[in-house]
Amino acid sequence: MGMWLRVCAVGDLMPERVTRFDAGDTTYTIVRVADGTYYALEGYCTHERTLLADGLVTGFDLECPAHFGAFDVRTGEAVVPPACIDLRSYPVKVEAGEVFIAVD
Repeated sequence: MGMWLRVCAVGDLMPERVTRFDAGDTTYTIVRVADGTYYALEGYCTHERTLLADGLVTGFDLECPAHFGAFDVRTGEAVVPPACIDLRSYPVKVEAGEVFIAVD
């Protein structure tokens, strides 16, 4: 596993909202689902590189704002066309009220 990057404080991520997180040249998508669990995925849709931070979360689905394809936030799996290539997902941990993701 790579290094852990601090994303933000727990209170900065609202339930069922998508947050953009940039580290170096890489953009990540951070999602907090309704039950309070956090997930991290690559930041752009695999269909046409649309920024997923503008997407919509419903349950465990993250819908791309451009063509409404969707991904399962738990795994990155493409679940609704036109999305057909899975997103990369990243481990998330919460420590002392802070959210971290593991990156290479």
